[in-house]
Amino acid sequence: MSQTDVINVFQQALYTIILISAPILGVSLVVGLAISIFQATTQINEQTLSFAPKIISIFITLIAFGPWMLNKLIDFTNKLFDFINMAAG
Repeated sequence: MSQTDVINVFQQALYTIILISAPILGVSLVVGLAISIFQATTQINEQTLSFAPKIISIFITLIAFGPWMLNKLIDFTNKLFDFINMAAG
């Protein structure tokens, strides 16, 4: 196994991590921004007001995107096992 192979596997792993985490981070960013704007306009500085909607939105995002995320992770794992089998044989 060469350095190029290791770098390619590492690149695919990083790409998969970014792809899987993107929906959760995106929803969290949008909800956090909306709550910040709401807090700035109403001048309400309650800590639980910012955390509860984010947690709920992340939970809903995990329910909605969970199967897709799991399929992407399974695809990467299968490719990794195929690569290990090819490199060993």
